[in-house]
Parts: sequence; C-alpha cells; structure tokens
Amino acid sequence: MTDTSASIVLVEDHAILREGLRALIDMEPDLTVVGEASTGVEGVRVVRQVSPTLVITDLALPGGSGLKTIDELRAICPNVRVLVLTAYCTDEYIGAALSAGADGYVLKDASRAELLQAIRSVVAGQKYFSEPVSARLVSGYLRRNDPTTESCPRITEREREVLTRIALGDSNKRVALALRLSVKTVEKHRANLMRKLELHNTAAVTLFAVRNGLLPAPDVDQSPAEESVR
Repeated sequence: MTDTSASIVLVEDHAILREGLRALIDMEPDLTVVGEASTGVEGVRVVRQVSPTLVITDLALPGGSGLKTIDELRAICPNVRVLVLTAYCTDEYIGAALSAGADGYVLKDASRAELLQAIRSVVAGQKYFSEPVSARLVSGYLRRNDPTTESCPRITEREREVLTRIALGDSNKRVALALRLSVKTVEKHRANLMRKLELHNTAAVTLFAVRNGLLPAPDVDQSPAEESVR
C-alpha cells in the first residue's frame, strides 16, 4: 500500500463476491483492501484493528443487521467512510442506511466503473448514490413535500429538485441528465441556490437539505416483507 492509497475493509458474507471485490479493488494503485469480514461483528473488530479509510458493507449480514454495523462503526471510528453495496433498493432500506450514517449507496448490479467511481467519491468526502437510488430519494422527497408547507420559501420548485440532487452527491452532469436540463442550466440553478441560501460548498448544501427535510427519512411503518430485491 502506498502512502496515498485509501485503505478498505470489506464486510460481505458471500465469499466469492468478497474475493471478487478484493481482486477488483487491488488492481487500482490508489486503493488497497486491508481487511475482510463475513459478519457485522467481525467487521467491527477488523475496523477497530486497522482503522481503514473506507468500509464497504452489505445491509443483509448473518448474525445482525448491516445498519447496526454502520452505527457501531461510527462509534468506534467516527472518521471512517461507509459505502453500502447491496441488492436492496427500497425506500425503507435507503432511508435507514442514510440515517445510520452511510456516505454512499450502490446496488450490486452496478458496473465495475461505477463501483470504483463510488469508492473514490466517498473516499474524497463526497456522497454517492446509484441512479436508481437517487431517483427513489428524489421521488420520496417530492411525495412527502406538502405544497402548502414552504420549508424553503426563497427557492423555486426546480431549484429544490437541483438542491436535493446536489445534497445526494450528484454531479452537475448527472443532475442535468436526471432533470433533462443542460449542464449550463444546472450550473446556473446551483449558483443561484448557493447565493440565495448563503451556502459555500456541497457539504453545506447537504446539511441544509437535512435540516429542512429535503432528504426523506426512513418510513419505519413499512414492513420488511414489502422489500423488493433488484
């Protein structure tokens, strides 16, 4: 591992997938797998020993929830970044992972290129969500948004959509594709938002979105039986 490498711990109960992830990641000169675990409990123990830059974890783990694992990781290593890699793409799981402190959420049908992009984005301190996950989060916000309640009265509905996607970690290009706008238009909306709300960076945008209810909270009334697996 070079001085500039990001150290990674894999928490995944399927050995063949874990081995494949290690092989893929270790091909990259700036990324190195320094530990593996097949359960959440083991993952917490490994992270305590090696203090990695990033933990990649599933949500469905034997002997305990991956959500609980994220909570425990945050307690023992507050600065560790956490990327969820899972087959689940439901509002309940996505919202719960965000509430637990996940920095990114990628589906297991993602391409190699997307996974590496997600890893590097999260390591760099950004948020990253697969496009289907971003779409669910944005639609969840729009469903929950009561038009009679002006949580952000100074911005337009389009600006709210842009702000929400920025808070989810989308680049200007991804926002433009999702909203069918030009990149230049997105950049203009982004500049207007930053000026109107006196926000100076993406982290401030994310904090503003959380404080003003622009990111959906998990729906605890839903039953796990309603899950759909991609």
